Amino acid sequence: MSAAPSVQPVPSPMAPGLRVGRAALAVSFLLQGTTFALLVTCIPEIQHRYGLSDGLLPVFLAAVPILAGVGSILSEQLVKRTGARAVLRVVQPAVCLSLAGAGLGGSLWQLALALGAFGLLVGALDASMNMLGVGLQHRYGRSIMIGFHAAFSLGGILGAGIAGLGSHYDLGLPVLFGTAGAVIAPLAVLTGTRFAGPAELGDAAREAAEAAARSIPWRPLLPLCLAMACAYIADASVSNYSVKYLTDGLGSREDLAKLSYLGYMVAMLLGRALGDRAVQRFGAVAVVRGGAALAALGFGLAAVAPAAWAGIASFTVLGFGICAIIPQVFAAGGRLFPADSDAAVARLNLFNYVGFLIGSPLVGAIADASSYRWALLAPMLLVLAVLPLAERFSPAPVAAPAAA
Repeated sequence: MSAAPSVQPVPSPMAPGLRVGRAALAVSFLLQGTTFALLVTCIPEIQHRYGLSDGLLPVFLAAVPILAGVGSILSEQLVKRTGARAVLRVVQPAVCLSLAGAGLGGSLWQLALALGAFGLLVGALDASMNMLGVGLQHRYGRSIMIGFHAAFSLGGILGAGIAGLGSHYDLGLPVLFGTAGAVIAPLAVLTGTRFAGPAELGDAAREAAEAAARSIPWRPLLPLCLAMACAYIADASVSNYSVKYLTDGLGSREDLAKLSYLGYMVAMLLGRALGDRAVQRFGAVAVVRGGAALAALGFGLAAVAPAAWAGIASFTVLGFGICAIIPQVFAAGGRLFPADSDAAVARLNLFNYVGFLIGSPLVGAIADASSYRWALLAPMLLVLAVLPLAERFSPAPVAAPAAA
């Protein structure tokens, strides 16, 4: 796509403003990873504090991705009027405050209000962060998005570690979430002052939004959409139930159980750091197949784990498998539509929410009817569905059908 003319000179890819904006956005991803990890690793504590039954818990968990999808759609309209930077500056501190609200309440309606706000705001946050990241990537002229998602994984490690310490010292949700909100929200406000804006991005953000809005055919993307949904079903299962499985299924201490998510995020971070080299050496098809098989193995090992340490190791193995699939879905979509890669990525990203919407209720319902060991077999079978789809990740040029 040819760049739209601009009255401002296009900044050099290494201009100081771009470097500062890139670093600020990476910090934003890190803060969001920390906030998200604090919430999902404290699900057992949230359940105990509010008296949620195992049957009602999946309903609350499923509401978050539904509202996140709504927030993502609404944020697109706000971004058109005010810009991704303005939306991100507002919603990220608000997400931190909604996390604090989830820890400070005492009744179900207060939890529902806090999680509802968290879902809506996270959807807007996800959309605005990635839109700003795409704008930066356009100006850099090379892939930098994986680095932002690696920062999210690093934040997840930090958040899981903080949650583990909070559980070990029995701080309680009001102290843990309240302190986290009081610390992270000002950091988010400060970071927001350094985001890249029109002076640094020029027309890059608008170009990315226009590309994402163009019409492309759905059919070539459907196998990749399925792979994305299966990968995020697996991810949602770990995010929402790994800690609970260790505490309720394996009798682990709550502070030790949080290491399951921490190990998962460490594996995701390492896998994302090494994933590009693996693809260059073995090819995308082999990496996706190996990742799906490894993720299924992780679920299987977790389902038969005899003790907490084995469960932690199993979820770590699972992280190495999942991290290989999700980035390659986006890469394959970009290869299908090289002139409209942003539009393809936007469509594929919708199945992030589909995966979370299916994963949490599915595992929760099976666990409520039988046990968590049986429940973990459902995402294991679904992630195996990626194996026959691996050929769609071939780097060979694919002739996309004409748009309707």
